[in-house]
Amino acid sequence: MLNTPRSRRGMVTSPHHLASEAGLRVLREGGNAIEATLAMAASLPVVYPHMNSIGGDGFWLISAGGKPPIAVDGCGAAAQAATVEFYKGKGLSAIPSRGPLAANTVAGTLSGWAEVIAINKEMGGKLPLSRLVEDAAWSAENGFAVTATQQELTETKFAELKDSPGFVDTFLLGGKLPKEGQLMKLPALGATLKRLGQHGPMDFYTGALAKEIAADLARCGSPVTLADLAAQKAQRRQALSVAVKGATLYNFPPPTQGLASLMILAIFERLGVKEAETFEYLHCIVEATKQAFLVRDRIVGDPALMEEKAEHYLTSATLDGLAANVNRKRALPWPVPVNPGDTVWLGAVDKDGIAVSFIQSIYFEFGSGCVLENSGIVWQNRGSSFLLDGDGPRALRPGRKPFHTLNPAMALFDDGRRMVYGNMGGEGQPQSQSAVFSRYAMYGQGLQAAITAPRWLLGKTWGDATVTLKLEDRFDPAVVQAMRDAGHDIEILPAFTSTMGHAGAVVRHADGMFEGATDPRSDGAAMGF
Repeated sequence: MLNTPRSRRGMVTSPHHLASEAGLRVLREGGNAIEATLAMAASLPVVYPHMNSIGGDGFWLISAGGKPPIAVDGCGAAAQAATVEFYKGKGLSAIPSRGPLAANTVAGTLSGWAEVIAINKEMGGKLPLSRLVEDAAWSAENGFAVTATQQELTETKFAELKDSPGFVDTFLLGGKLPKEGQLMKLPALGATLKRLGQHGPMDFYTGALAKEIAADLARCGSPVTLADLAAQKAQRRQALSVAVKGATLYNFPPPTQGLASLMILAIFERLGVKEAETFEYLHCIVEATKQAFLVRDRIVGDPALMEEKAEHYLTSATLDGLAANVNRKRALPWPVPVNPGDTVWLGAVDKDGIAVSFIQSIYFEFGSGCVLENSGIVWQNRGSSFLLDGDGPRALRPGRKPFHTLNPAMALFDDGRRMVYGNMGGEGQPQSQSAVFSRYAMYGQGLQAAITAPRWLLGKTWGDATVTLKLEDRFDPAVVQAMRDAGHDIEILPAFTSTMGHAGAVVRHADGMFEGATDPRSDGAAMGF
């Protein structure tokens, strides 16, 4: 897709076209952007199961009437039994990334749904959850086509997933690895979605479904118990914000890396780059990323344990100082840890101006790999990011929240535009957000063009945990050489590689015109009417 789709009555976008269609159907029926997003959020765990699940975490930004957004934190905490002693008693020096011992935090995304449903009622929303899960349940029970990325990730990650309880029975077809275009059904998950539609999202934590989930987790060998589930509750939080020329940017506070996403754009703006797609543009935005990531990795974790406030790093004086650290000719050496992750971002804006930016994840592709026998839920491995040593904001303790790569983005422009945007892909999320926003808002590129354009990645989403600066092969060779000459350790990747993640955006203009965009690297669609 090279052109930006436009409409007059609403717009949705997600990384799978069937999820986008589910959201659009809600808008056509008179539902609002919150309800459309819930419909997409229910569909993606079915049709994009390698990327997310209701067994993960989720974060929302919701704005109405052009006001600053409400932030909804659907992050689960570490189980009471998930202690350092628990893991070291098993002879482990680090938390495994797969299997039952990686499934050590409560899945918080449905508690976020519950809080968002309450907000929706406050805003006049009327569609019941039973209606919003219809398309998702139908696809789970009647089948959906396996995508190329599901085939690829099932194949490449099978060795580390095959021993996780329930994985082989759920995600292989006839005992064989699935192929693109084959029909897959997830009947247990479909039944669970219907139950949630009837009894509400909190049935996952305190109802009959919770008891079933806890029993399945126990059979798997996860430390998460019924008491842990019952303690889960989403929170309404204040979004982080920073001003750039012509707009105020919003993102999610810790334990997410939303701070880094805001810092990149605010630092980059201070560097005064005149033209996109040049050496100066690419070098400066990558160097701004490094400055933001250094702060992120030093301070961000469970907000209750952070010794510095994220807001301090969004003050003009601090940002000015960080921008002054950027060498406009030479690359800062970059041997730092990387943060993997697999996620979906989705967004919607409706005719009344309600704007929603939402992201949900199970961390790695297929999460822990554990599929609960009765409910068909894939459980996340977000808690594998906890550290077993020390006592900083990322150290494992019962009840602590893990560090999150997830961060949904929103911009409210001075001219009345409202923009929701985001990206899946671990380290790539804030980088692709900076690419999309800067190209669209700072340099005037079309919304779809800003997402289609070649992207970069410092760190990783999928694949080897390398610290190279990865560039799609569509960049100008002269720019690539200039980046090498400046000291960047460049790795060239194929055009439109999924390694760069799946971005999306929706903009509502002051005159009521909508624009949407989806990522050609995904299976998604931007749909309006």
